[in-house]
Amino acid sequence: MSNSRLVKISKFLSKYLRHTPEEIGIKLAPGGWVAVDELLTACANHKFPITLEELKEVVATSDKKRFAFDSTFTLIRANQGHSTEVDLQLEPVVPPDVLYHGTGNKSVDAIMQTGLSKMSRHHVHLSSDMNTAKIVGARHGKPVIFTVDAGAMYEAGYIFYCSDNGVWLVDHVPPEYLNLIF
Repeated sequence: MSNSRLVKISKFLSKYLRHTPEEIGIKLAPGGWVAVDELLTACANHKFPITLEELKEVVATSDKKRFAFDSTFTLIRANQGHSTEVDLQLEPVVPPDVLYHGTGNKSVDAIMQTGLSKMSRHHVHLSSDMNTAKIVGARHGKPVIFTVDAGAMYEAGYIFYCSDNGVWLVDHVPPEYLNLIF
């Protein structure tokens, strides 16, 4: 399958599994899961047919592991990044001492004043490595990277989660836990 087809499918799935499932007539179950058969039927009904093989290839080859199948391959979900109401059924975990957040340089002043906010998503997304944060930041202009003192936040009572694809999630990062490094 061509790379452009994989990208189109990934973008289509991101839109409907993370943001507007109702637009194609699907409903996300707890955990963000939807039956694979239901998703494929909904895609076909909305003039974007996807084969099971294409779906499996997108899940397997996504560089960010955006999607996951359950152990039976009968359910699929987006791992994180939802703006629609969904219970992702994540369990709180102890974060590493330092996490990273990449963004565009135009956001620095606002972030330094108010911290990192989840905006329209369920959580603030953090990375465990600087390179991933830089890649994320580059999507928003000239990249800048903040370190997040996750250890101190955890000690102060902030709750962290880690999605299946390794993205760290938290509700908010106040500015006192941030350090601009790049």
